[in-house]
Amino acid sequence: MGIAVVTDSTCDLSAAELERLQVRRVPLYVHFRGETFQDWIEITPADLVKGIQEGADPPTTSQPTPEDFGVAYREAADAGADAIVVVTIASNLSGTYQSATLAAKDAPVPVTVVDSENASLGSGMMVRRAAAMRDAGADAGAIREALEHMRDRMQLMFTVGTLEFLQKGGRIGRASAMVGSLLNIKPILTLDGGTVEPAGKARGAKKAMKEMVGRLASYREAHPEGVLRISFLHIQDEAAADRVRQAVRDAGIEFEDAGTDELGAVVGVHVGPGTHGYYAFADDQPDLGI
Repeated sequence: MGIAVVTDSTCDLSAAELERLQVRRVPLYVHFRGETFQDWIEITPADLVKGIQEGADPPTTSQPTPEDFGVAYREAADAGADAIVVVTIASNLSGTYQSATLAAKDAPVPVTVVDSENASLGSGMMVRRAAAMRDAGADAGAIREALEHMRDRMQLMFTVGTLEFLQKGGRIGRASAMVGSLLNIKPILTLDGGTVEPAGKARGAKKAMKEMVGRLASYREAHPEGVLRISFLHIQDEAAADRVRQAVRDAGIEFEDAGTDELGAVVGVHVGPGTHGYYAFADDQPDLGI
């Protein structure tokens, strides 16, 4: 079999796609309403959004244990793998990377763990590349090098439908949320070094959209080489992702459409329904596959 690819549930790739890619998924845990659920397997973003809108406290999350990864490593080795490449959510966002690394010490075959420094489709696109390179016969070292190059060339931009979830999750204060809601302020958010950071703000959805597209144009100017791949993101509002796609097209930005995906429960619960945006990647090594 050669190399096996393992990831965690925050990559937000569907179960069907992961099966097609022959990638094992190790779920994070979501603690909600007094129970513990496996991310994407036992609970979805829709479940969390509905519960919080009904008055439930925001959930908490926890990383997989080293043993959870150990099970995945042993299964891969039993299936014939002689090496494993693991892609995890940013280590600044979760202890998942640490669990994967600890489990690697006792794995039956060599394990290479890559900190994506991303979440959702940022790490998801890296998983796709790892699987494509595996299928092309690349070794673990080459895959790791390509993924580390890839993660440094990604841009995430998104905004939210409501400030309620940012406030409930402690991302902004209650007063700021109230004033922002009254003024219809839409924060523009990004990931910087694996940490969610404000990138700007706009008054109203149309101006927020214009701001995100403008930042995409600037990103493309800074990275003119290669194929521009874009994954469009949303939470319980696919139409909003479609509007981002159309705005990019209307701006005359040429890109390869990597599809539309929903942010998962672990990431999405902090930003809420109506969140939408994109992950962009200027792929200067398209021959590696994705």
